[in-house]
Amino acid sequence: MEFGFTIAAYAVAAVLFIFSLGGLSGQESAKRAVWYGIVGMAIAVLATMIGPGQGLWFLSVVLIAAGAVVGYQLATRVQMTQMPELVAIMHSLVGLAAVFVGVNADIELGRVAAAFAEAGLAFPRPYEITPEGAEFAKEFSGFAAIVAKKTAVEVNILKVELVLGIWIGAVTFTGSVIAYGKLAGRVDSAARQLPGGHMLNAAAAGLSLVFAAMYLVGAGIWTLVLLTLLALFIGYHLIMGIGGADMPVVVSMLNSYSGWAAAAIGFSLGNDLLIVVGALVGSSGAILSYIMCKAMNRSFVSVILGGFGGASGEQMAVEGEQVAIDAEGVASALNEADSVIIVPGYGMAVAQAQQAVSELTTKLRGKGKSVRFAIHPVAGRLPGHMNVLLAEAKVPYDIVLEMDEINEDFPETDVVIVIGSNDIVNPAAQEDPGSPIAGMPVLEVWKAKNVFVSKRGQGTGYSGIENPLFFKDNTRMFYGDAKDSVSKLLTLVD
Repeated sequence: MEFGFTIAAYAVAAVLFIFSLGGLSGQESAKRAVWYGIVGMAIAVLATMIGPGQGLWFLSVVLIAAGAVVGYQLATRVQMTQMPELVAIMHSLVGLAAVFVGVNADIELGRVAAAFAEAGLAFPRPYEITPEGAEFAKEFSGFAAIVAKKTAVEVNILKVELVLGIWIGAVTFTGSVIAYGKLAGRVDSAARQLPGGHMLNAAAAGLSLVFAAMYLVGAGIWTLVLLTLLALFIGYHLIMGIGGADMPVVVSMLNSYSGWAAAAIGFSLGNDLLIVVGALVGSSGAILSYIMCKAMNRSFVSVILGGFGGASGEQMAVEGEQVAIDAEGVASALNEADSVIIVPGYGMAVAQAQQAVSELTTKLRGKGKSVRFAIHPVAGRLPGHMNVLLAEAKVPYDIVLEMDEINEDFPETDVVIVIGSNDIVNPAAQEDPGSPIAGMPVLEVWKAKNVFVSKRGQGTGYSGIENPLFFKDNTRMFYGDAKDSVSKLLTLVD
């Protein structure tokens, strides 16, 4: 069978990708899962280079080498706190690639059609290619050779595939760039929209359908250009209209979009592995988005159609004042405590305090105290962000628990230390029906005997929502840089 090795290699790579995705569900199997993915990708690249459409070896090697250099630089220089924006910008590259592949497919389609017309041969044939056409098709190479053998129905299917790839890719590209900007602090994290709001998005989507239909009936490439511009606008305006606190869901959603864009590319190129991988990424991203929305007690549509952090009604007034405490006071409580729960958030990542937190955990456990970590599904700016930081600091996996596993234990806990978290420990989600986060499942830390909140200052955090936890009688504010604050505790805990 022609290119039998490529087909077999694609099958092996697909299985490895599935194993990789499955292995990432557990912290202990994650390292092995990453290697599955690396090996699978290496096999996929090699099989593609020697498979259908092979050629341009020098250029391919140069581009692969350049990509490897950039990837290595990013992997060694980007801090863990920058990982969310790195993921977002990587999604934009997938979207841009989908746009380029779609445009190139249309250009190749036009080139093949022009060559057939110049030779006096009909293209595409309604049913099957004639012997003369089949012989003439041998003059083409690469993707053009695949296009030259297509019937009219297959050409129309190709046009649908490239339209979908370009549209999804363009939305993913600009959406990911804006998400990157919001996560990196280069774009205002508040929800911003042009006058007309989502009606503009709906109008742009409607016009996209019109131009897609015009392209499919042969109106010309100008319709494809306008469709691309509309999709670029939708991606920009859609993500600009979503508040910064929803960025974890947005990144997951864009991950899904990039997968579907890759699948569309696979259909256009006739690459089975790209279809499989795109479907895996697209479906897993969609499932993760659903899980995160459920963790926030919000529908996926509500995230897309509205920013997070805007009041849904009159909010309850917060009474009392924030009471500060010094390191000696926190250390005294820890020395007397038997059970401790630590709730990490983005503030821990920013301060790079995970190693100090790990050392404090080791010291407390060495004294026979129970120390565990409570992880909210949307803690940080990326799904699993806190888990990765704690694993990096060598925190034992078995003491890192999800919200559903630990929430009932807070009433019997002596001390809770909240490090850089806000919305995920906000009691307003349960106590204030007018709060923007009303109904959102949160870590019920206020039920513990003593709560210490490590924060830089008295700000409301990324989402801009006031937190009544900070004003409760059993809460003390431990102000300062998280890393410095925890390091002070290390010298005071005896």
